[in-house]
Amino acid sequence: MNKGEQLYEGKAKKVYATDDPSLVVVSYKDDATAFNGEKTGTIVGKGVINNRMTNMMMQLLEENGIPTHFVEELSERETVVKHVEIVPLETIIRNVSAGSFAKRYGVEEGIEFAEPTFEFSYKDDDLGDPLLNDDHAFALGLATRAEIDQLRTYTLKVNEVLSEYFRTLGIRLVDFKVEYGRLPDGTIILADEISPDTCRFWDLETGEKLDKDRFRRDLGGVEEAYEEIMNRLESNR
Repeated sequence: MNKGEQLYEGKAKKVYATDDPSLVVVSYKDDATAFNGEKTGTIVGKGVINNRMTNMMMQLLEENGIPTHFVEELSERETVVKHVEIVPLETIIRNVSAGSFAKRYGVEEGIEFAEPTFEFSYKDDDLGDPLLNDDHAFALGLATRAEIDQLRTYTLKVNEVLSEYFRTLGIRLVDFKVEYGRLPDGTIILADEISPDTCRFWDLETGEKLDKDRFRRDLGGVEEAYEEIMNRLESNR
């Protein structure tokens, strides 16, 4: 597999062409951003952890019926994935009140919901990734009705699988966002990443935050939190 020209660089990853147009190489960076890029920094070793963890989670989800973009891990920072057109919708599941949800609705963090809450946000940094509902997503031509239903079904299943898995590691999956892509034939598959960048993880016993909130909120121990998540994952293999 030959890595070619850089096609894209985002906040946390670079994407490269390969000699197969249906595949690309994703390279994970240590760069960290928060608040739509208003806060920037570096989390040493983050790229290695996020690459490995994402690949482990993608394979777990494949085993549970969720199609993903994962193909092959090349190195500690690079992975071959299927080339997709990203659906410009971030799909969000919240199991516990935290972050922007708590702030938006004026509630305390830590309220466990009777059932998972589902949100869409419009993937557009210039607009601040605003929330939207199914009708908005359809009206804007971001997804068809069938795709919207599929995104919801897949994401609730992702939550079911990951919540149970992390519970076995002594971790509460508080909330997360995932993204999906379209293959050339229109098939929707899970893409992007699953990591402490995109999920909130709290220790089940202590409530300690083990995710990017430590960076967002200047809590310290950021690298250690990422390493703790990875250590628990590795110990369960």
